[in-house]
Amino acid sequence: MKFKKGDKVQFIREGSMVEGVVKEVKDCSPDMWYLIDEGCKDSWIFEGHLIPLTPLPVIPQFVADAIDTFKDEGDSLAVAIDYEVYTNELVKELSLDRKMRGWLWEASNQEFFARAWLDGYEVEKEPLYYVRLPLTYWDEDKAELEDVYRHLTWNITSDETDFSGRTDWRKADGWRTRLTEKQIKDIDEAYWGFKVPVEEGEEEE
Repeated sequence: MKFKKGDKVQFIREGSMVEGVVKEVKDCSPDMWYLIDEGCKDSWIFEGHLIPLTPLPVIPQFVADAIDTFKDEGDSLAVAIDYEVYTNELVKELSLDRKMRGWLWEASNQEFFARAWLDGYEVEKEPLYYVRLPLTYWDEDKAELEDVYRHLTWNITSDETDFSGRTDWRKADGWRTRLTEKQIKDIDEAYWGFKVPVEEGEEEE
């Protein structure tokens, strides 16, 4: 069997390329037929007419930001893919990540960049961190100083910051305790020294 349920495939219909997902497989030996979910409708397609859907390149968020920025500026791929373009002045002016120059210096990454520019891309899932700060406060009930931890919280809409004793603060108005490296350093690079990786399966929705 060439394809299985859940595979992304494509096929030509009336001169146009159609994309879909395998929903069901029917063995009509010697032929195999696949029910393809095209979004708006389902169609049974003979195996010989199906082509695997080439996955989009997966790139880091900072590379995706650079692609979007250069396209918004009206620049060409030839300009954006040249690692020498990423001077300190330009990086600061366009609010790009300083890692872009080194990333594009790798020849293999230049191919990924070109494919992402031309065909689209998926963004690599970034690791998340808590910023856990040790704080000391006066406990009125115990009448003594107590050491506790507070977690940096950041509001994605207002750009405010605060501190919470909980790591699962998911207020509806946009507060987050699980942050990316860039988000933490954009708030204050000093906080990076207090990072604690979020364990797998804890990612905030």
